[in-house]
Amino acid sequence: MVNFTILAGGYTSFIASYTFNTDTNTLTYLNQYTTGGNPSWIISHPTNKSILYATNENVPAGALQSFTVGPEGALTLVDTADSGGSGPPYCGGLSTGQVAVVNYGSGTARVIPTTTDPLYFLNDSTIVTFPVPTTGTQGVSEPHMTYQYGEELLIPDKGNDKIWRLGQDGTPGDFSVHGDIAQPIGSGPRHIQIYENQLYTIHELASTLTLQDFPAYPNYSTPLISNVSTVPSNPPAGSSFAAAEVLIPLPTADYPIPYIYASNRNIGVQDPRGDTIAIFENVGNQLVLRNQVYTGLDQIRGMMHGQQAGEGGDAYIVAAGFAGTAGVKMFKRTEGGANLEEIAVNTVLPTRTSFVWLAQ
Repeated sequence: MVNFTILAGGYTSFIASYTFNTDTNTLTYLNQYTTGGNPSWIISHPTNKSILYATNENVPAGALQSFTVGPEGALTLVDTADSGGSGPPYCGGLSTGQVAVVNYGSGTARVIPTTTDPLYFLNDSTIVTFPVPTTGTQGVSEPHMTYQYGEELLIPDKGNDKIWRLGQDGTPGDFSVHGDIAQPIGSGPRHIQIYENQLYTIHELASTLTLQDFPAYPNYSTPLISNVSTVPSNPPAGSSFAAAEVLIPLPTADYPIPYIYASNRNIGVQDPRGDTIAIFENVGNQLVLRNQVYTGLDQIRGMMHGQQAGEGGDAYIVAAGFAGTAGVKMFKRTEGGANLEEIAVNTVLPTRTSFVWLAQ
């Protein structure tokens, strides 16, 4: 038997904790811990799982917060820093000890250094402002994620239809744009993953998943190798889709194929079966749909596989909706990862938007 502790952020003023028992397949709500407003995205420190970072997705001034993590996920607030803009929906910890945060509402990003103690922030860093789009449909820059790849920081921008390439110019916190990877006009790139030097991008406005070789620095683009829809077949009349998250758990002995999991959000007329998680496989550089798993959830903004928790966690994916009352659900990967089975649900809290599995 293994008990996994899971933390869950959301559009509230607290982060919740759950425990998942793999023997009984039960997901139990434990507690909630006060934070700043709207801790919609939470992450563990890259190497120290006793430290948690959370955005405060507030308008007009967002923030980044740090917490110590105790037994059963108990959180204690330590420090708060200005995010450098409005409505930060995402933060990412860097291997250098810095924390990157993007501001969706103001088209900005900031990389915040920490002291020798990664719980404490230094506030003297550059605010990167992205340009107003000259193409596409949004009319404003809308950065939505940070992703470290080598020494570069990649930021998908839904409004500019680009993935910005940032580099550190000198001292920690001093970053600037030094290139971009263009995406299809009007597609709205939202989140990315890179596996074996190939770039997988989930596009919110087009509800597509694309595949391309990762282009060499600085500005070189590579053609899309594969471009597929994430939308399930025969959706209800009045549906309106906005793809959100993409995950690629690393292969293991039990799950040798690196399946790609993409979350759909139907922001229009709901299907009574809820939104789907689309499961794809890269077969000869073509994205092939293996399953559309109906979840009963409403607008899956965030989901997370349990691989980050260590041994045994690779079998599971936790997910929740941004809307509705379906709560938090646990899914087990079946058929080697090509399918998902719902095995537990907890409805104490109706919605959650991001998750962290704590190491055992």
